[in-house]
Amino acid sequence: MLSVAVGIGAGSDDELFREIILDHYRHPRHHGRVERPDGSLEADNPLCGDQLELTWRVEGDRLADVAFTGQGCSISQAAASMLCDGVAGLPRPGAIALARRFHEMLVGEGRGDDLGDLEALRGVRDYPVRVKCATLACNALLQALGAAREGEAA
Repeated sequence: MLSVAVGIGAGSDDELFREIILDHYRHPRHHGRVERPDGSLEADNPLCGDQLELTWRVEGDRLADVAFTGQGCSISQAAASMLCDGVAGLPRPGAIALARRFHEMLVGEGRGDDLGDLEALRGVRDYPVRVKCATLACNALLQALGAAREGEAA
C-alpha cells in the first residue's frame, strides 16, 4: 500500500489532504507533454531521485497550457500535478504569483489559504528534505517563466 506522510496531525482535514495528494499522484492532471510547446525545462532532485520535464505554451501573456512528465515520489509528482492544474490558463503574472505563494507556504511564513489543492501539501514544510520534492515543479515553473528568485532556481 502506498503511504503518504505529509507531516500533519490526526484529524479529518488530514485524511482529506492525504486523499488529495494520493489522487493527484495516482491520477495526475496535465501529465504528458504540451503539443507545440514554446519551451521545456528539465529539473531533478538528486536527494530523492525525483525528475521532471515541464513543457508549456504561452498565448499572449497567458500560460495557455502546461504539462509535466517525470518520475519520483508521491509528493513531487502530486505537487507537479497540482501546480500545473492551478496555473494552466492563468495570465503569466497570476501563474508566477500562485507559484510564489505556494513556495512561500512551504519555505516561509505563507499560509497558503487560497491555493486550492496545493494547500494539501502544507504539512510538508515540517520535513525539510520533502520540501525539495514538493517545490521541484514550482522552482522549474518560476525558472521557465523567468521569475526565479535567488536561491529558487531548479
